[in-house]
Amino acid sequence: MLDLKTGFYFGLAISRSTGSDVGFQEVSGLSAEIGVEEVVSGGENRFKYRLPGITTYPNLVLKRGIASEASPLIKWCQLTLDSGLAKPIIVKDISLNLLNENGESCMSWDFVRAYPIKWSVSDLKAQESSILIETIELAYQYFTVNDSRNKK
Repeated sequence: MLDLKTGFYFGLAISRSTGSDVGFQEVSGLSAEIGVEEVVSGGENRFKYRLPGITTYPNLVLKRGIASEASPLIKWCQLTLDSGLAKPIIVKDISLNLLNENGESCMSWDFVRAYPIKWSVSDLKAQESSILIETIELAYQYFTVNDSRNKK
């Protein structure tokens, strides 16, 4: 019988920081795509060779309700975004852990050499009483998937 994973309980761990940032309502950008380069062969007009190119990764986008106190993730974002290029950008490895009903990691994605590139807050509207959402966008070099299903 298949053990299907649910995607609603997850935590984020940043290298060189303590604890896990678990309060995200949405994470997107978990994909990889190999580009295709088309090469025309001399004298052959019926087709083009389609050769694999480099693998590209979208930005990792994290969304959650804005909290009253800054987490290590927000402090890192502020340090990076506020200093511009006056200081070197600090890259960190990040793990996104899918948690089971007991709070144990059953699958994870490890993002290598990530750094914040955008932080934004949802629109403020006096007519609505919705929760204020902060969005954090991170660039990274690549990611790997660690799946506990393969460790039997």
